Amino acid sequence: MTRSGERNSNTMTKNLYKIGMSMAFMPIFALPGTIDITSTTSATDIIDQNKVEISIEDERQVKADKIAKYYGDRSMPLSDKAMDFVLAAEKYDLDWRLLPAIAVRESSGGKNACYNNPFGWGSCKIKFSSHEEAIETLAKNLGGANPRTAYYYKDKTTLEKLYYYNGTVVPTYPKEVVKIMDRIGGVELD
Repeated sequence: MTRSGERNSNTMTKNLYKIGMSMAFMPIFALPGTIDITSTTSATDIIDQNKVEISIEDERQVKADKIAKYYGDRSMPLSDKAMDFVLAAEKYDLDWRLLPAIAVRESSGGKNACYNNPFGWGSCKIKFSSHEEAIETLAKNLGGANPRTAYYYKDKTTLEKLYYYNGTVVPTYPKEVVKIMDRIGGVELD
């Protein structure tokens, strides 16, 4: 046998070994209909074929569940607004954790909100008719969709948005909010 023939044989043997090892832990009903083991199919290719796609609705729900759990575990009143946070962030192209994290930092998740304003928007002097209106207003502003505040927020990173939001007054503010965002994102769901 030539050296290239030995290499091809070794490569095929290694591929068969990888496929066999991955299939050893795979339920028999999860296997694709047919597998051509003479081709260059790798174990990774087989596993990739069996991945389940997650819908946008499922992703939204997971995000909302993480917010709701974070808020609920701390008895924060805005836990029922979790999906509102997610949808507003999506609408204005914001990180989904940003608005709930600001609300935690500014009003302990709505515990100390003034005038339905859990974000302290406008030094907490701006009154909202509902929490939904406050969420929409803040998302619109931070997303850069309000021409009056776009200079500060449009096309800015999350840290830059937080700097303009309150970092000019409290220099540690952006990092404080980012830590809360990380905690919300790291919530383990049952």
